[in-house]
Amino acid sequence: MNEKKLKFNSKVIHGGQAPDKAYGAVSAPIYQTSTFAKPSPTVNQEFEYSRGENPTRAALERALVSIEDGTHAMAFASGVAAIDAILRLLNAGDEVIAINDLYGGSYRLFTKVFERYNISFHFVKMDDVSNIEKHINDKTKLVWIETPTNPLLTIVDITKIASITKKHNLLLAVDNTFASPYLQQPLTLGADIVMHSISKYISGHSDVISGAVIVNDKEIADKLYFIQKSTGAISGPMDSFLALRGLKTLHVRMQRHCENTAVIARFLEKHDKVEKVFWPGFESHPNHKVAKEQMKDFGAVISFVPKGGNFDDAVKIVETLNLFALADSLGGVESLIGHPASMSHGSIPREEREKVGIVDGLIRLSVGIEDVEDLIVDLDNALNIV
Repeated sequence: MNEKKLKFNSKVIHGGQAPDKAYGAVSAPIYQTSTFAKPSPTVNQEFEYSRGENPTRAALERALVSIEDGTHAMAFASGVAAIDAILRLLNAGDEVIAINDLYGGSYRLFTKVFERYNISFHFVKMDDVSNIEKHINDKTKLVWIETPTNPLLTIVDITKIASITKKHNLLLAVDNTFASPYLQQPLTLGADIVMHSISKYISGHSDVISGAVIVNDKEIADKLYFIQKSTGAISGPMDSFLALRGLKTLHVRMQRHCENTAVIARFLEKHDKVEKVFWPGFESHPNHKVAKEQMKDFGAVISFVPKGGNFDDAVKIVETLNLFALADSLGGVESLIGHPASMSHGSIPREEREKVGIVDGLIRLSVGIEDVEDLIVDLDNALNIV
């Protein structure tokens, strides 16, 4: 079977996978072991110690390689652990250009941890890619982007940014969590590194904390393998098993996620209690055309601001909903709602949040795969209390 010729829906089930060698198990077994017996001290085996390699984690990594069209993958203990490993490719004195509208945990890691080691970060508005080149100097080593971003759903052109990074010999890393590999494969668009919080759409059931990095360059991969083995931030066998099980339904889940999201986005756009809706599927959304070109669909996250846009009204709405659970994270089969200013982006100073548009009244929806009519009733009831 030529795996490269498989369509995506087949890759999520068969890509990189084969029955287990020991007993022919169709599902990858959970190898819950720390170490592996070897016949002699001088014999090197594929699996020796689970911090370095584990068969269950390896099965997940092979699947990730397949669906992101990469050549090497590493599964980490969390998405943040994956980001941490990427930044460890840098040296003191290096500089990073990062998108200004990014996940609060990334911002915290960049500014509160890595800036202490003399790595500088420039947070730049990237919907116009010409802004990037203005900040490049001889110390710049990495460009970090999300697309769509968290929580304003900003879309940036990966191909155009890749042309800039290649011209200046910089690494381009893309946090692909919001899109998932179903909607977008950054490596095929020119990125050097793609990162995921597996906890979100890839696992899809809100029961896993894990992360991933996928690349198609052996030199970068070898450096990341060394960093991961040295620092130990690996995905354990149980989490790897659950992530792989979830991954096999990624395509059918994402299709329903996106269908529901499109209906809800248009409902919110017309609601008289809603001031503004952020969703790349609107033709009026900045860079809608770019999203249409580089994504299969427009994703399953919507952000909106209720009329008046104040903190108290936003809190009332999120506390009133029933089907939308008020919780951190996103990407599960169940619908979730969050208040970025006090939750996912609470680590970013208010002044910095508001500069990019993350106002106190902003609400973020992770739309699940329930009946969309029920979700709309839930939203309508909550909006009508303010």
